[in-house]
Amino acid sequence: VQCKQKQSLLPALFLFITFSSAFPADRKVENEEDMQQAQAYLNQFYSPGIEGSHLVQSENRSLFEGKIQAMQAFFGLTVSGKLDSSTLEIMKMPRCGVPDVGQYGYTLPGWKEHRLTYRIVNYTPDMPRADVDEAIQNALEVWSKVTPLVFTKISKGIADIMIAFRTGGNVCGTTFFLGDSRSKYPLSQDDINGIQSIYGSPPKPPAKPKGTPKPHTCDPDLTMDAITTFRREIMFFKGRHLWRLYHDIASVELELIASFWPSLPAGLQAAYESPKDKILVFKGKHFWAIRGYAVLPDYPKSIHTLGFPRRVKKIDAAVCDRSTRKTYFFVGIWCWRYDEMAQAMDRGYPQRTVKHFPGIGLRVDAVFQHKGFFYFFHGSKQFEYDVQAKNITRVMRANTWFQCEEPLNSSFNFAIKENAHSGGVGIFHHQNLNMFTFSIVHILKTMCN
Repeated sequence: VQCKQKQSLLPALFLFITFSSAFPADRKVENEEDMQQAQAYLNQFYSPGIEGSHLVQSENRSLFEGKIQAMQAFFGLTVSGKLDSSTLEIMKMPRCGVPDVGQYGYTLPGWKEHRLTYRIVNYTPDMPRADVDEAIQNALEVWSKVTPLVFTKISKGIADIMIAFRTGGNVCGTTFFLGDSRSKYPLSQDDINGIQSIYGSPPKPPAKPKGTPKPHTCDPDLTMDAITTFRREIMFFKGRHLWRLYHDIASVELELIASFWPSLPAGLQAAYESPKDKILVFKGKHFWAIRGYAVLPDYPKSIHTLGFPRRVKKIDAAVCDRSTRKTYFFVGIWCWRYDEMAQAMDRGYPQRTVKHFPGIGLRVDAVFQHKGFFYFFHGSKQFEYDVQAKNITRVMRANTWFQCEEPLNSSFNFAIKENAHSGGVGIFHHQNLNMFTFSIVHILKTMCN
């Protein structure tokens, strides 16, 4: 990693991956020259305190071994406290001059700004680009959680942190092993104390917004903000929360959105699962892409990058038809169709929703696909829609997926009326029609018996 300005106490962030031949077999190194080099290295990067060259026979031996162990642990080597060949090889690598373990104080260098940029100049051929992006983002988030630092990825220009993969040469950086740093390499309290001595603690989280209480799962008037599938799950978004429903498990889990994706806003307005194993979520003029538990870099983006005209200010609902790989976006009583393969809007759109989906003329709050059916949500009700037959097959309460209540019988309780003025469809209760329908069914049953 080449550094734009003074280096700071962020050893895990200065990424430099060196691919070299395997180290030779370990051997004990006790010659005077190696000892002197090791002593100078440890005094520079692990604070001074070792004096004299005859370390084996001096009282400094225990201090020397302790610093060797700290260094070996930092670089992922076998922690032995011995100056073996692998440890010496690391000591001979070019360094930025930043201590691996700093003495906490305000004299250490640091960035003056808390909003920092980083750029990946090139990628290693040994890992997929998406994995590298995610690993680096995860590593930076480890530090963001304990400091006021905010890291933003840029694609061009000079960044505060320039990340490059090299096969050798004098590059300013420290070794970093890509992986899920959040779980495998949690920060120790020493690390937290050190970085906070320079940048301070993270800002206090904003007070919980008023008027967004925890939703009641079986509230008969429950409405949904957005719904999407993701692999074997269905996710229902409401305010700051989401329900997670697994296809093969009856129970449903209510979670905070922030517990999975801290950077996402509350009150998402649309969501769908793309064929590329990603979730796209929308709020206002922006959308985010999610893969697993990570919000992908370079997001949020404007919805207008998808091809929407400037007059479109938000998306009400979205769903991708798995069989055609076409995504439908619903805005008011209109729908757009997006080709996921061509990455462009289809011609001939927008169309009135009721024209493409006869029977669905109301504004769509949320929609998702399950077992070939589309489920359209409006208010506290949902409409099971047969895409092939192009008709509504059932009307249910919005929370019937949570095993709260039996579905309402659409044949008896609802009728669909075309609104001649708006071209929409109105769902209304008609008591006389219910009684008439019930009478016909009763007569037919009597005749069959």
